[in-house]
Amino acid sequence: MSQKPVNCRYFYGDYFRGKNVEECRLLARNPENKRPWRRKLCDTCPVPELIITSDCRHLELEAEVTRKFLRDQVEVTFAVCTKHMLELDDPRTCPQCAAPPN
Repeated sequence: MSQKPVNCRYFYGDYFRGKNVEECRLLARNPENKRPWRRKLCDTCPVPELIITSDCRHLELEAEVTRKFLRDQVEVTFAVCTKHMLELDDPRTCPQCAAPPN
């Protein structure tokens, strides 16, 4: 089974000179994450789509691997707009960034 390429700013892959190091830096920086990351989680991860569809260009996320319906999945647990220092209920929209300029 071939995996689709990962287009995410948090994915890190080092294949130089035979290395095969891969990690999700978003999950790696969360000390509360209790389940291990596997490359297969990237195929269903909501983070790349959130980054593309969000109207906030200053979006920072926190995520963890959760187990639902006998499957591991990545779940976004926290989102913030770093420009306005505003915690976002929905990472797709920041009310301050979406507001028309005065």
